[in-house]
Amino acid sequence: MKLRLKEVLVVEGRYDKNTLSQVVEGTIIETGGFGIFRDPERAALLRMYAETRGLIVLTDSDSAGFLIRNRIRSFVPRGSVKHAYIPDIHGKERRKNSPSKEGKLGVEGMPPEILRDALIRAGATLEDEGAADTPDSGLSKADFYAMGLSGGKGSREKRRLLAKQLGLPERISADGLLEAVNVLLASGRIGMDVFDAYCGDDPDQQDTR
Repeated sequence: MKLRLKEVLVVEGRYDKNTLSQVVEGTIIETGGFGIFRDPERAALLRMYAETRGLIVLTDSDSAGFLIRNRIRSFVPRGSVKHAYIPDIHGKERRKNSPSKEGKLGVEGMPPEILRDALIRAGATLEDEGAADTPDSGLSKADFYAMGLSGGKGSREKRRLLAKQLGLPERISADGLLEAVNVLLASGRIGMDVFDAYCGDDPDQQDTR
């Protein structure tokens, strides 16, 4: 049975995300490895998640993993991050031709039971199963289209203005903005009234993203 997490889980890359998706239900964000050091948009998204839901950081146990942890610590509020750690197990992942520089298995190479234990020991907040079964009441891509925030004339500029209003990076992608908006709505930090200025505009002309 998968763990249903309240917090947003942060991992280094897509292989880690694929592995964790078999262990947990919830939002999983990739740092893109060291990409988090030069990606202010992703950093802003993680900061917002930290403030609204909390983060659990689960990186590899090598030096690179700890550098990424420290980077995240530097831009999120104190007390909003929990750190889960995997043990030092030497070996290599099946997809790789040779071990990593330090010869340790990363998150993607860990057995499910070790990952579950790491998250529980980190203090992960497990959602009530009944609550987890509640249908998502957030906005959809179709809602964004109807509001003129995607697919229409001037949609890109409207998204930029909405992002600025919400304190998000102005160049955030449409999908990133939708995800962020739903987190803010679910947490009660914003209400549907913030969209009044964007509803009802003509979306007939396509907007290139």
